Amino acid sequence: MVARGYTMQKDDYLKRLRRVEGQIRGLQRMVDNDEYCIDILTQVSAATKALQSVAVGLLDEHLRHCVSGAAAAGQSAEADRMIGEATNAIDRLVKS
Repeated sequence: MVARGYTMQKDDYLKRLRRVEGQIRGLQRMVDNDEYCIDILTQVSAATKALQSVAVGLLDEHLRHCVSGAAAAGQSAEADRMIGEATNAIDRLVKS
């Protein structure tokens, strides 16, 4: 099995994603209960920020572990490819 950059913090990421999952279920209940639009939007914003935080953490782990590991191993082409992947991921995050 390949060790990913986030492997050491895997439990933390899973806990954070479960929390987001709970927030999403809460949003579904709010809509089902016809709650006030602004209250729902506030919770959507909180869930979005939580997911963005996970994304930034994963990106950081990718750069620190995967990219730096490839560079340290003298695999500059692989490191460049991984940097391109990270750049594309950042572009998707910024546009979302």
